[in-house]
Amino acid sequence: MAYHSGYGAHGSKHRARAAPDPPPLFDDTSGGYSSQPGGYPAPGADVAFNVNHLLGDPMANVAMAYGSSIASHGKDMVHKELHRFVSVNKLKYFFAVDTAYVAKKLGLLVFPYTHQNWEMQYSRDVPLPPRQDLNAPDLYIPTMAFITYVLLAGMALGIQKRFSPEVLGLCASTALVWVVMEVLALLLGLYLATVHSELSTFHLLAYSGYKYVGMILSVLTGLLFGSNGYYAVLAWTSSALMYFIVRSLRTAALGPDSMGGSVPRQRLQLYLTLGAAAFQPVIIYWLTFHLVR
Repeated sequence: MAYHSGYGAHGSKHRARAAPDPPPLFDDTSGGYSSQPGGYPAPGADVAFNVNHLLGDPMANVAMAYGSSIASHGKDMVHKELHRFVSVNKLKYFFAVDTAYVAKKLGLLVFPYTHQNWEMQYSRDVPLPPRQDLNAPDLYIPTMAFITYVLLAGMALGIQKRFSPEVLGLCASTALVWVVMEVLALLLGLYLATVHSELSTFHLLAYSGYKYVGMILSVLTGLLFGSNGYYAVLAWTSSALMYFIVRSLRTAALGPDSMGGSVPRQRLQLYLTLGAAAFQPVIIYWLTFHLVR
């Protein structure tokens, strides 16, 4: 350490010469950033730099273009497979409803005894959509009724202090499985009865799903007025649904031509229709009695 002397005789003061700063361990590569005091980059500068770097990278652009191509190809494959198993145009037919149709259809499901004409309407051998024909089956009401039933079941379980996600999921899945089993049984019955008609799986699903309307009314009445109100509404909605199913399947769905043929075949078709109608109150009671206590 070197010292510098230049003071008087009364004393001398010494100052240490400042040591030079050590060389940086790494080269400064932050020239592209707008630095703040302290040598730190401005907020968001590194993000902007990375984004600009990615956008300017040819390999990144190629990867993005390839990913978009794969996504578009996958979308086309999904639509192709969907059209293969499910006709989207036919499915749209069952959702072609409006407010007036929904209101009238709900009234028909609850009070079907005064309805006279049950034949489906056609225009150039093509059935009219539900919003133009009250007798045409739809999937809008069964879908909304199923969702409402699940929500109402959750509320009923909550009132009874029995709610849990597992119980509600079991309730919804059970209701859905019963409808699927019913549709499969009807398809098998139509095949064994050799019924030749335009009755598709969507038609059967629609007729089977109308039971949710009666289930909602029964549970709601049971929550408001107890078990007596539940059984009274259950009896009414069940009988109304049975009448609706019999008239719809015999007249609107099966048609008079399909009901022709030999006497044994006519009896088999009649038994199939009555069996499908008689099965409705059993399912309604099985899916709703545990919700009313």
